[in-house]
Amino acid sequence: MNSLYMISFIIGTILVYQGMSLLYKRFHSPLLVPIATTTFILIMFLLLFSIPYDTYMIGGRWIDELLGPAVVALAYPLYQNRKALKKYFTPIFVGVISGTTTGILTGIYMAKLFSIDLKTMLSLTTKSVTSPVAIDIAEMIGGIPTLAVVYVMVAGISGAMFGPIFLKMAKINHYIGVGLGFGTASHGIGTAKALEIGKSEGAISSVSMIISAIYAAIICPIIIRFFI
Repeated sequence: MNSLYMISFIIGTILVYQGMSLLYKRFHSPLLVPIATTTFILIMFLLLFSIPYDTYMIGGRWIDELLGPAVVALAYPLYQNRKALKKYFTPIFVGVISGTTTGILTGIYMAKLFSIDLKTMLSLTTKSVTSPVAIDIAEMIGGIPTLAVVYVMVAGISGAMFGPIFLKMAKINHYIGVGLGFGTASHGIGTAKALEIGKSEGAISSVSMIISAIYAAIICPIIIRFFI
């Protein structure tokens, strides 16, 4: 039975995503970004048929395992753009540090503004970091890892949906700026969106995501001490 669940959920998830990708290509609306619509459909499906999340993950975890190889694969466009990385090292580094710090602080101040409890606030601070690192940081500072993942997904999906609009409004069109924005604010999902725009944007985004994760793991516990 487990094998049947595994195959069914793997195939079902892939088919839904492919269908949503075709829909996105046809209409190309920010509200139809495949990662967002696929997630929504899967959640509705599980709720409608009262299927526990753990049951879905019998197959879903195999898709989740592909995140690691996908991140490693980003090394190729990174290598292709190594000269640009050397040339723009300072703006990239400064941009990631300032962006990540802003992401952490906005999470904290939003939590305080709405009088959110401490554990939720600690989980919210990791919202702009890729999920494996966010889980570790949340555990380290006393947050709730599963809740941290939810916030990471919200940040990633919203960045992929509305990031291009904000970048256009801010008149940011250089591939360094675009890549920095997606990688720093929306991690892996943002990087996938950046790759959709161009290989150079995707390469810079992957670098930004990695630097952001390392920096957040170091600075987040330090910043938190001033607020608890």
